[in-house]
Amino acid sequence: MKKKTGFILLGVGAAVGAAAAVASVTSKQVTKNLVGEALDRNEPQVVKNMTVKLMDSYMQKEPYKSALSLSEKLENTPTETVELESEDGIRLIGHWYPAEKPRRIILAMHGWRSTWARDFGAISDFWHDNGCSVLYAEQRGQGNSGGEYMGFGMTERHDCLGWVRWICENTDELPIYLAGISMGAATVLMASGLDLPERVHGIIADCGFTSAEDIFRHVTKNTLHLSYNLRRADVEAICREKIRYGAEDYTTLDALRVNTRPVLFIHGTDDSFVPVAHTYENYKACKAEKRLFVVPGADHGGSYLVDKEGYEREVLDFFGKYDGGYKKE
Repeated sequence: MKKKTGFILLGVGAAVGAAAAVASVTSKQVTKNLVGEALDRNEPQVVKNMTVKLMDSYMQKEPYKSALSLSEKLENTPTETVELESEDGIRLIGHWYPAEKPRRIILAMHGWRSTWARDFGAISDFWHDNGCSVLYAEQRGQGNSGGEYMGFGMTERHDCLGWVRWICENTDELPIYLAGISMGAATVLMASGLDLPERVHGIIADCGFTSAEDIFRHVTKNTLHLSYNLRRADVEAICREKIRYGAEDYTTLDALRVNTRPVLFIHGTDDSFVPVAHTYENYKACKAEKRLFVVPGADHGGSYLVDKEGYEREVLDFFGKYDGGYKKE
């Protein structure tokens, strides 16, 4: 039997299961709860109550339990708290963790309903020990950053560019890499379609989806066993009201078709939340130099835990190839 492992976004399974439990109410209310769970900083209470109970049991299982200690270690590591105002006036928080002898800088974007320390606790020492200064951003609508809504990468891509500019203004001239996991991966991939500074040498995207609509459709159909098409118009209306974007107004595919930065795509074959097919689509759409690392048996966000040696080898090879620059089209 394949080893299935997932740590990042521990709340995903719980949240989706909880959302299914409210599917007996009206279709409108189901749609409202679904979009609220997806976008709102404050989860719908009917979903939140069930999520908390399920999360308590998840946290007691391996490898979540051991990985959780690494997130606590990173959270307790001395870092400099920095601030940024987004282009739409939201106060964003980041955590700057410089290496002793830095060779590059990573901007790390965490995932949906997660935290910077949870998503990157396991890999933080590897980055630090290999000369990576890291800016861990807290995504809008989550943690200590402001904002009432998450934008599934569509709004966050502009925040990502803002953080890159902060790095350029406040650090020495070293190559910058954008790294993200799950929604953070979608964020950095969508940011690749923006006018990035030349110092950005590459992107690392771990288990990213293609669009908000694609992941909404997948969860609605395959987890909740409901029709997405019947709800699509309502989903679009609610999304536009909350974040000014429809669920498919901007996708990773749109960005990757014009992207010029090298991309390392990572995904687990057994991802139960974002199907590995999303990364295959992203890889195919990418017109720049690209690499693909797929980990057999890894669940959502679990690729580093399942194949640490292979993951580290791929990342170091990526740095080795692009620290000195990348081929411009």
